[in-house]
Amino acid sequence: MEQFIIGVLVFAVFITLMKSIRVVPQKTAFIIQRFGKYHTTLDAGLHVLVPFMDQVAYRHTLKEQAIDVPPQQCITKDNITVEVDGILYLMVIDPVRASYGISNYMFATVQLSQTTMRSEIGKLELDRTFEERERINGAIVDAVDKASEPWGIKVTRYEVKNISPPQTIRDAMEKQMRAEREKRALIAESEGDRQAKINRAEGEKQQAIAISEGEKQKRINEAQGRAQEIMLVANATATGLREISKASMEPGGTNAINLRLAEQYITEFGRLAKTNNSVIIPTDLANVAGFIKTAVSVVKDLPASAAVQPPKLG
Repeated sequence: MEQFIIGVLVFAVFITLMKSIRVVPQKTAFIIQRFGKYHTTLDAGLHVLVPFMDQVAYRHTLKEQAIDVPPQQCITKDNITVEVDGILYLMVIDPVRASYGISNYMFATVQLSQTTMRSEIGKLELDRTFEERERINGAIVDAVDKASEPWGIKVTRYEVKNISPPQTIRDAMEKQMRAEREKRALIAESEGDRQAKINRAEGEKQQAIAISEGEKQKRINEAQGRAQEIMLVANATATGLREISKASMEPGGTNAINLRLAEQYITEFGRLAKTNNSVIIPTDLANVAGFIKTAVSVVKDLPASAAVQPPKLG
């Protein structure tokens, strides 16, 4: 009987010693109370408690936690009811205040996030709620982090997951977006037609300029050709006059000139007679000889220097 009692006592002592040994995991904190009063905070590692005096009152993880914020009904500035939910990220930075500052910090932060969300949504119209998510997230983080500081909680971020308006509003928004897309399509088509017309007009303008430049160059070339033609004819005429002057100075040159002038006179007179023009015949055909005689005398009176080097034309 005595051995049985001793065995029971040894077993009880062993169990008590085993319960007094605590292994705290990494990124975890244990709050120890002695006789119901806060005593110490156990960090990661092996710890031995005083039996029957110390007890683990709270266990806190020091990791960042993601808390799902349930959907809630919010009313926008333009009186549209939307359903909004989100995710709150926080971590315990002071286990003592998280244990004794508030009874349930998770419940408190979720409620505070929801009330702040309703307040921020109420400041915006429905169309802007989809554009202002970043501002809404920042406002909720600032409000909840400031309120949870006495609880030893640090709010790192908040993310809005869904903003769901009523079905009727979604249908109206879809119609609006469809109309907006059709409007953009018409604008794009009109812009394309406008650009095409501008391009065609620009092409016609360039074509007209090119044609006018070509016509201008053509006229310049024709004018230059006529000028060169006149210059060549004038030079040829001057050369012929020089040769006639030289020939008149040679023996028999006068007779040759008389004969040539008579032939040209008769030829031209004959051409006039062949046309339908009115012809005035001299009353005295002997004037032909007088004309020839006058031309020959002009040739004879030319100075020798002029006969050799007449002035150049052009």
